[in-house]
Amino acid sequence: MRLLSVNVGRPKAVPYTDQPQGLTGIDKRPVEGPVRVAAPGPKGTGGSGLAGDAVCDLRHHGGNDQAVYAVAREDLDDWERELGRTLANGAFGENLTTTGLDVSGARIGERWRIGPTVVLEVTSGRIPCLTFQAHVGEKGWVKRFTRKAATGAYLRVIVPGEIRAGDPVEIVHLPEHEVTARMEFQATTTHRELLPRLLATGEALHPEALAAARKYVEQYGG
Repeated sequence: MRLLSVNVGRPKAVPYTDQPQGLTGIDKRPVEGPVRVAAPGPKGTGGSGLAGDAVCDLRHHGGNDQAVYAVAREDLDDWERELGRTLANGAFGENLTTTGLDVSGARIGERWRIGPTVVLEVTSGRIPCLTFQAHVGEKGWVKRFTRKAATGAYLRVIVPGEIRAGDPVEIVHLPEHEVTARMEFQATTTHRELLPRLLATGEALHPEALAAARKYVEQYGG
């Protein structure tokens, strides 16, 4: 398991975002050399966990609980075959492109050590938006991505440090529950009957998903 690329994005003006200044950082490209990773601060004020990476819409993106976004190269390869075109590392706006790691199947609370020091913790899957759809340039992409549920994973920074392409990725903590980033995504989108199962993850879960699970149980039981 290793890190194929570390990808960062610069602010870019586009016609397809509702960000007030019309900017997005979704167009991420691989960079050479070490990149500093650290907790960026709470959602709404903190952006990306990677130095030099732009998060332009702080209403919906960034913050400590989704500081880093990872996608498996294997999932990009699968989409390449389905779409019939090439997808470069960073094509989905991910910060980390990995190989040998089932990112969407990672458990909430699972921790990865990347390189010698950095430790990240899985918090949730990625919910697609219209900016993502326009960036990929595929009609009906939001529904298509949702149906496939190869979501990748958002992560929070547990131990800061530097990472670079080629670094090994090691799973250093594997929770006993079986709630994955994929299941969390499905529970909060198309299969809300799964929401009670998310409670097994405790505080490791993204706070918004945890609140949704608790609300569902209060209304419908678990």
